[in-house]
Amino acid sequence: MELNFSELRDLLTVINQTDIAEFTLKSGDFELVIRKGVQPGDAATASSTASTDTAVALAPIPSLPSASATPIVVPPAPSPPPPPRSTEKFVEIVSPMVGTFYRSPAPDEAPFVNVGDRVRNGQTVCIIEAMKLMNEIEAEVSGEIVEILVENGQPVEFGQPLMRVNPA
Repeated sequence: MELNFSELRDLLTVINQTDIAEFTLKSGDFELVIRKGVQPGDAATASSTASTDTAVALAPIPSLPSASATPIVVPPAPSPPPPPRSTEKFVEIVSPMVGTFYRSPAPDEAPFVNVGDRVRNGQTVCIIEAMKLMNEIEAEVSGEIVEILVENGQPVEFGQPLMRVNPA
């Protein structure tokens, strides 16, 4: 089984946002064990349980194993900008997951919505790609798109505002 760095980072991010205390992934001679709450110094003790075990400490900044068993520190994603103060009447469409934000169904196609467009409840407004799965995000209210807060292709966090809608 091959995991590239991006897939491993996405997996660690998703696991870090859950109540999972330990996660094991086995495929052939490959085995990955992730334990929350393991201190970086404890990784050697935890990895002695099996010949190919690797413990990854999940803290606010997850550590990733490398070939030399020296952890690679992944910097946290940039925090979203603070919302403008006059947004009380607007409804935010927020990301239900960690992933990559896309405004259109394909790179060569038109965006689902633009600023000024009218949307209806249940209409697809964007896609969030998470772990190679494309998840359509729908408007939860009818109204007018007044602001798109994320650039196409940018990573997003769980709960991060994506768009603002002026409800009709």
